[in-house]
Amino acid sequence: MRHTPKSMWSLETLGRTRLSRYFFLRDFMHSEISAFHGIPNIPDNPDAVITAGQALAQNLLDPLVETFGPITIRSGYRSALLNKFGNDNKLNCSRNEVNGASRIWERTDPHGNSGACATIVIPWFADQYDQGRDWRDMAYWIHDHLDYHEQYFFPKLAALNLTWRDNPARRVLSYISPKGTLVASGAEPSETLNERRNRYADFPPFRAIKYPPLPALLNRST
Repeated sequence: MRHTPKSMWSLETLGRTRLSRYFFLRDFMHSEISAFHGIPNIPDNPDAVITAGQALAQNLLDPLVETFGPITIRSGYRSALLNKFGNDNKLNCSRNEVNGASRIWERTDPHGNSGACATIVIPWFADQYDQGRDWRDMAYWIHDHLDYHEQYFFPKLAALNLTWRDNPARRVLSYISPKGTLVASGAEPSETLNERRNRYADFPPFRAIKYPPLPALLNRST
């Protein structure tokens, strides 16, 4: 059982925890709110944070990397202390009571589900969005390929909040026009599967990027 870090050294060690092939916990712990206001972003329950973060990274983020190349983490984990400060000061943070299994990774949602959310940018798609491509092309690709809980798109860089959670609702929302709900919780999309596939027909094949394999261990026996 890991304990809440009590020193810079123990926090640094925690940040080295591997969540997936491409991500470490440190990748998700930076926060502008924390950096600017001097409020530490330190997990209360590191084991729960790691478990939720592993599910997010392995089930959602790694497949994106292996399809589109590197992705950027804009925001990830927030401690309950940091999130409350952000909400109290109107810094685009939801109340702690509704942010469990979302930004506060070590807390469950009101139904007892575990989960984790990160705000990400997919550079491969952001460049196309900047030239006028419809954000729904990516939203439907994610819907048809990944076991997500929620997608929430934003106008800048086509960034999205991508959430993994137990018992996923599979809903899609957006602040980009057409704003609102694209896919309601548990509902089928308004577009058919063929219509959705036509939207992303020019996307790369799913998980087709092959990174160098690890070399076999040398036989060191004498």
